[in-house]
Amino acid sequence: MRLVIVTGLSGSGKTIALASLGDAGYYCIDNLPVFLLESFTDQLIENPNPLYALTAVGIDARIQSESLRQIPAIIIGIRNRGIDCSVLFLDAQDDVLIKRFSETRRPHPLTSDQANLAETIRQEREILGPIRAIADLSIDTSRTNLHQLRAIIRGKVLTQQQAGISIFLQSFGFKHGLPQDADFVFDARCLPNPYWEPELRGLTGKDQPVIDYLDASPKAQLLLERLSDYLRTFIPCFEAEGCSYLTIAIGCTGGQHRSVYVTEHLLEALDSVAPDIIAYHRELP
Repeated sequence: MRLVIVTGLSGSGKTIALASLGDAGYYCIDNLPVFLLESFTDQLIENPNPLYALTAVGIDARIQSESLRQIPAIIIGIRNRGIDCSVLFLDAQDDVLIKRFSETRRPHPLTSDQANLAETIRQEREILGPIRAIADLSIDTSRTNLHQLRAIIRGKVLTQQQAGISIFLQSFGFKHGLPQDADFVFDARCLPNPYWEPELRGLTGKDQPVIDYLDASPKAQLLLERLSDYLRTFIPCFEAEGCSYLTIAIGCTGGQHRSVYVTEHLLEALDSVAPDIIAYHRELP
């Protein structure tokens, strides 16, 4: 049996994540009280049912913080019973969350007369601290739309159905902000920039003229060689330590050329050590 606990900040996309898992065949339960989680898993073990072989449970800050502090011990107990249990945490930057609530005109679940929206979000972060600390996988949705988040869920969660580590490569532009969910961030701004070549400016790192331009750069080839060697060496070490997911982010200035080029090359180079690997280019359409 596989159990995914979906949690995170209100407005970060938990509903979309649960819906994506539901579309993929998971039995989904939203806002299950923590005190029922152990009883629920006990029933699943005692009365196996194919309907619940893949189950996702949504937990949010409406649950009392005291209950959330019990989550780490509960999850350890669930895993000791032989259930493959992982925690997915959805997050977004405060200003993005405030904008989303303003646009939808929906009240925050923890809204009160004593705090404004910004203060409520900060309080929610504190309440969710214990469960965030043990999350197996975090996804920052600050710069993702509904369709992109569904694609990320498919790539990061749904492909991880067998033993082994799941690698998520992501290109991004530094001028648009760092991805908050990255385990590694590598900087490709040291490479020659195709943006300054007029005939390459409107292309991306997936286009052959840009590939040829960077293939001809000794610096680019050295960076690819060193990054590939490093990751091929240490990804198995993370896997040996029980790590199920790694997010590796490659950045350049705008996220159009160099970071995309490096990400695509790493996708091919790392296939031998991590067959469960996908790439996502945050700044590309």
